Amino acid sequence: MNDFLDLDIKSVKGVGEKTAKLFSKIGVNTVGDLLYYFPRRIEDRTNFKKIKEVFDRETVCIKATVFSDISSNIVRKGLIIHTAILKDDTGIINAVWYNNSYVKISLKKGKEYIFYGQVTHKFNKWEIQSPIWEEVGKNLYLGRLLPVYQLTKSLNQKTIQKAVLEVLPYADKITDTMPSEIKAKYNLAQLSFALKNIHFPKDIKSYEIARRRLVFEELLVLILGLMLLKGRKLKEKGPKFTNFSVSHFTNSLSFKLTGAQERVINEIIEDFKKDVPMGRLIQGDVGCGKTVVAAAALYIAVINGYQGTMMAPTEILANQHYESFKKLFEPFNISVGLLSGSLTKKAKNEIYEKTKNGEIDILIGTHALIEEGVTFKNLGIAITDEQHRFGVLQRAKLNSKGENPHILVMTATPIPRSLALIIYGDLDISIIDELPPGRQKVSTYVVDDSYRNRVYNFIKKEIEQGRQAYIVCPLVEENEELELKSVLEFFKDLKENVFPNIEISYLHGKMKAAQKDKIMKDFVEGKSKVLVSTTVIEVGVNVPNATVMVVENAERFGLSQLHQLRGRVGRGKYKSYCILFSESGNKTTQERLDIMQKTNDGFKISEKDLELRGPGEFFGQKQHGLPSLKIANLLSDLKTLKEAKEAAFQILKEGFSKNEYFYLQKQIKNLFDNESFSF
Repeated sequence: MNDFLDLDIKSVKGVGEKTAKLFSKIGVNTVGDLLYYFPRRIEDRTNFKKIKEVFDRETVCIKATVFSDISSNIVRKGLIIHTAILKDDTGIINAVWYNNSYVKISLKKGKEYIFYGQVTHKFNKWEIQSPIWEEVGKNLYLGRLLPVYQLTKSLNQKTIQKAVLEVLPYADKITDTMPSEIKAKYNLAQLSFALKNIHFPKDIKSYEIARRRLVFEELLVLILGLMLLKGRKLKEKGPKFTNFSVSHFTNSLSFKLTGAQERVINEIIEDFKKDVPMGRLIQGDVGCGKTVVAAAALYIAVINGYQGTMMAPTEILANQHYESFKKLFEPFNISVGLLSGSLTKKAKNEIYEKTKNGEIDILIGTHALIEEGVTFKNLGIAITDEQHRFGVLQRAKLNSKGENPHILVMTATPIPRSLALIIYGDLDISIIDELPPGRQKVSTYVVDDSYRNRVYNFIKKEIEQGRQAYIVCPLVEENEELELKSVLEFFKDLKENVFPNIEISYLHGKMKAAQKDKIMKDFVEGKSKVLVSTTVIEVGVNVPNATVMVVENAERFGLSQLHQLRGRVGRGKYKSYCILFSESGNKTTQERLDIMQKTNDGFKISEKDLELRGPGEFFGQKQHGLPSLKIANLLSDLKTLKEAKEAAFQILKEGFSKNEYFYLQKQIKNLFDNESFSF
């Protein structure tokens, strides 16, 4: 059933080998992919006006006759202006095109067309700027609501629109996946209606009805999947802990825990007391002390005779955790091991053996932890640091290393609680909303290129006083299109012309792990004074002596990412600064960067980032570990989200007992790429 959805995109009329490759770049390989490649917005081309009715700067459709020959005027080299006079029964208007020689062979004098474009009033004359046109009666692209799709290079709107029109008849044959009871209760449209009207809607009302149906279904499948992941845990028996005397560990610390840290440790202990495995997310701003809370949880696991593990996204961060845990657990004779991809085969095998026989109590590592060779004797707790860097499935692989271990997930990317409840629907949430005393507030400045010399002189003064600085660039290779400074070119320029007498190093993601670690170690030890880097240093790097963070092309980063970068400084006792270079005159960009100057509160920043950029960009491409959403917006579709959650509870209560739920089960498996879901 619905086999036609698997037909190759090349089976669609007008799609050849070359176009199919372009479609593949946007993830469209089949008829089904195309039907579900939803437009990002709908453009209203139904606003028909007579020539005498138009307003200045209004975008309209005009039905008019080409009244004159098309004239061409070479203004300068590379610029030709083509002009035609258009006429209807109320008046005349000039149509103007720039460097579009196609108009001369396409438009015929005396023939009637529909023209669509923006109207302006200049020098006492009315003009319609670069209008598109269509013969009266064809009405493929004008006089209707038209979809506007996300594009890739060389793939244009008309190519996608034509292909979608070809596959749209399949919508009438498609099996509706939504149970009839749910459709009736929430007044949802038929799937065939929704698919046709999301692409080429009859009117705005039909588009809204179609969109609501598709958003509801997408969110329902997502929520059901997350609830099933959580529900599966509730049926399992977790590791049995009986000793919760964490005070021996906390009393050994050289600092006092904050109230928020103590509260979260107590929440973890309460989870440990239950029969089911813990599943908890710890959210906290940069520098709030999540690592110590994780250490307390690991300590409890070890004193109960279990092992613990912690997975970090980079070798630098894994090393850092390893060093700090070794110090923290030294008084208790707790053995800590480190596993990373750069270890020799012999060293890895030694770690595997010690972990398997229980000689290593706590194993820290990168995604190397989820490789086949890793076996624990008695894993009690699995911790994932910087969860937004790992997918749901990577987390599941780590958890499968033990028999239903307790699960702790940590992130320093603050997400508004309402959103976190959905994204981490399979976890309970703890928030560390307090910074340790003495944590410096970082002063932030947004500047343009005219401040460059002043900024460099300021860095030199900080270095003279014994401090260090980061300079972050967005790309590794030169990219003329984006005009971004590459790390390598930029480093060379700084080394030769700006800091010739200062030890300066560079770091980027394409380096080998051992090389990265050496550079980072030198910076941590103060051998290097300025580190030029990509966002490799965004997460977790701890250099208390670094007081200046400079970010080039700051407009290219999300606010939450800028906040993470800023969190690399202000970690010691010295006053620290974050300087954001941006040449963008865009109003939204200025508004975004201005927030960085106004607040150091990560939660406020994340809410604004979500509001301005939407969830897709907020999390970064496929970094948040969630299946990607095709149409729903977790911010603007909150009402539908609430209804979908209510429907999900109803379905789970009935236990997927109805035959109609078969298609939902299939969708859940597909969305999470997981055939092992039990319903």
